[in-house]
Amino acid sequence: MPCWPKLDVRTLVTDAAVELGVPVQIAYAVDDVERAAQSFADRFGAGPFFIRHHPPFEAMHDGAPAIFNHSSAYGQWGHMQIELVQLGDCSPVSLHQLVSAQPGIHHVATFVESLPHEQARLEALGMKCVMHATTPSGLQFAFHDARAELGHLLEIYEPADSVLRLYSKVREAARDWDGRDPVRPG
Repeated sequence: MPCWPKLDVRTLVTDAAVELGVPVQIAYAVDDVERAAQSFADRFGAGPFFIRHHPPFEAMHDGAPAIFNHSSAYGQWGHMQIELVQLGDCSPVSLHQLVSAQPGIHHVATFVESLPHEQARLEALGMKCVMHATTPSGLQFAFHDARAELGHLLEIYEPADSVLRLYSKVREAARDWDGRDPVRPG
């Protein structure tokens, strides 16, 4: 797999006031995560995909507990991790309206050095925190609303061991993948 150079996003945009991290994942909203994973493998050569249905975590929206029930498929497409997101139960309604999307790009994820620091910076730039969540392994992540500028949400998280293991698992499975068994349990 090629080693891609680190991009300095400031050289790619005319207004360097918004400095984003290098994308590590592109997530697409889909209606059926298994069917979409099979299609991405067949049509684009992406994969293999690891499916996780309804991963448990604690979520907060506007300072109150929230529900973000979803299924995801994680696969590799060249140097980029792809997540396919199928939304399930989601509440309150205000959160559902912010995280539900027509099929297409749902969010782009980046690693950050400090989640609280990056959240404050994004908030100051007008990119409101839509949801803050914690997985059972202790990984904290957040969605920020960048739809006005970018057309999708931003997902940010620190490079904790649990998420690095997921990225490694997906990348290693794709290294010599021959196209067989494109949809797997996560």
